[in-house]
Formats: sequence, C-alpha cells, structure tokens
Amino acid sequence: MAGTNDGAGRRRRTSAARTVAGVAAAAAALTVLAACSGGGGGDGGPEMALGDSGLMEGVAPPGPEGFTPVEVAGIAINAPDGWDVQNEGDSLCMTPPGQEACAYGSVQLVARAAANQPQGWPLEGEAYREDEGWAAAPDNCRSLNTAASGDIGVEGSTLSESGFFEDHADGLTSHQAMWDVTCVNDETFRVRMWFLPISDVLLYVWSVDAQYEEVYTQIAASMDTSGYRD
Repeated sequence: MAGTNDGAGRRRRTSAARTVAGVAAAAAALTVLAACSGGGGGDGGPEMALGDSGLMEGVAPPGPEGFTPVEVAGIAINAPDGWDVQNEGDSLCMTPPGQEACAYGSVQLVARAAANQPQGWPLEGEAYREDEGWAAAPDNCRSLNTAASGDIGVEGSTLSESGFFEDHADGLTSHQAMWDVTCVNDETFRVRMWFLPISDVLLYVWSVDAQYEEVYTQIAASMDTSGYRD
C-alpha cells in the first residue's frame, strides 16, 4: 500500500506487519523476563526492564503520569493530566502547573497557523528552517526569569535542530525544529516546533521547561490530524 506525506519529504509509515512482529517479539521477551525474575516484583522491589546491556531498573519520564485526549479544529492530541487547557477558535494551549497561561513551559497547538498570522509565520520564507524563525517577532526573551516581563531583548538565536518527526499518531511526518536563544542579559531559553507545512498545523513549545522534555515529545507523538480539514 502506497504511503502519503505532508510535503516534508517523508512518507506515512505503512509496515503494519513489521509493527505486529515487533510487538510479538517484545511480548515474548517480557514473558521470558517474568519467568526469570519471578514475576512482577512481588517482593516490593523496583520493577526491572530489558535494556541494551541486560536488566536495568525502569526509569519513569518526568512530568504528569497520565494524559487526557483533547481536540481543536478536528485535531486530536493528548494533554498531560494536571495541566491547564485553554481551547479557543483554531488554537489550543496546554500549560504546566504553576506557570502563567500559554507562557513558560506551555505547548500550543494551532490550526491554520500561517494563514492566521499577518506575517505568514512560520511558513513564509520557510522561517521554520531559519535561525531567526522561532517566532513571528523573535525579539523578546522568554527565559524563566524574564518570560512575564516581556521587555528583555534577544541577543541572537541558533537553529540547533532541524529535521523530520515521523512518530505522529496519524502517520504523517512533520518538520521538527529546535532553537537555542540568548537574551541581552545572557539568560537563555529553548523553543521547540513541529510543523506540517501543507496542512498548516503548528505544535509549538513557547519556552521549554527542561523537566518536561520527554513529555513534549509524547504530546507530539499523540497528535492526530485525521479529522482536520484545512
């Protein structure tokens, strides 16, 4: 069966048979592990997992333990439990506990992102591939100590990662980008983005809170645009 793409140069993943085989192999490995280790840790000790070099203690990712499905403009995505969710029009914002809404640490999902921006960001001029493309107006510092003030300038920015993300729930491939930004007061912050240029769907971490790095990736993986019509 032929794959499809979103203009990012990669096709949908279509190897269902390979996935099923992988799941079966993993299940078999876990059965062997349970037999060798005496089951699910009934002695109260930490559960063990099979790592590259043998048995190792499982390590849970930081952040909320669970997720709740939410939707905007027909796009489904998982919001971490305990995060504040604001949903209005073509945009949805998820904010971690203790932070200002849609600011430091938050994740924004925007349908028709460039179409609703006067500057056409991030599509215009392929800004999502440029060093200064982390915002429509890349001139305000968003570090933890300055995010609320909005009046600290930016010294410069570097596109530290630019490539493809193939793990979205709908099988589409987005353009994934990451910027490291330095403020005029020498503080720094990071911005992450997953962008579907043809669908014009943007998933955007306004200013990364490092403790949620893995959570951001899990959120991105859950994004499903199957019900979206641009």
